[in-house]
Formats: sequence, structure tokens, C-alpha cells
Amino acid sequence: MNKSIRRKNRVRFKIKKNSSRNRLSVFKSNNHIYAQVINDGKGTTLASASSLEKSFIKVNDISKKEMAEKIGVEIAKRSLEKGIKSVAFDKGKYK
Repeated sequence: MNKSIRRKNRVRFKIKKNSSRNRLSVFKSNNHIYAQVINDGKGTTLASASSLEKSFIKVNDISKKEMAEKIGVEIAKRSLEKGIKSVAFDKGKYK
């Protein structure tokens, strides 16, 4: 089994075992970044944001760091609108 897959499974197991909070999962590809707030008890996505949305595609001449900041602000805004005050950060396969 690949090291990154083992790391991802270990991180998710620890988050699910120790925390009753919703999970904030972040995935980054070479070109885009995605963020989701997930309820593991029900297996549903409560809020999501990504750089593929129309509002972010219009701003294509900014750096990846600035795009990540905008995605973070957007996922926080959407989470607060749904009444989610705290989440457990799931770093996934990333160190």
C-alpha cells in the first residue's frame, strides 16, 4: 500500500475516533484547490468550495497562495451560514 494512502487512512481514523466535530477536508491538485466540511456520522457534505467555481475562475491572474486564502474565507463563510462553528482539520495525505 502506498505511503500517502496509509497516511491518509491513519489521519482520518484518528479524527473520526477522537472528535465528534465535523471534518474539514482539503485537496489540492496541481491547478486547483478544493475544501469540504463533512459530517462523518451521516456521510454527507455540509459545505464546499473550490477554485473551479465561477466566482473564482474570473480571477485567474492571482497566485496559488492567494487563491487558497480566498477558498478558506469562502468555506468559513459557508460553514458559518449553516451554523458550523468548529471543525477538525483533515490534512489527508499531505505532511
